[in-house]
Amino acid sequence: MSNLLTILGIESSCDDTAAAVVRSDRTILSSVVADQTA
Repeated sequence: MSNLLTILGIESSCDDTAAAVVRSDRTILSSVVADQTA
C-alpha cells in the first residue's frame, strides 16, 4: 500500500490568486487561477 499525501497549495500576489491540489506522486488533481481585471 502506498502512502500518497494530498497537498493544497495556495498562492496570492497583488492581483492574482491560484490554488492547486496535488498528490505527493506529482499528480495534479485540480488547478485554478483567478485574476483581478479592472
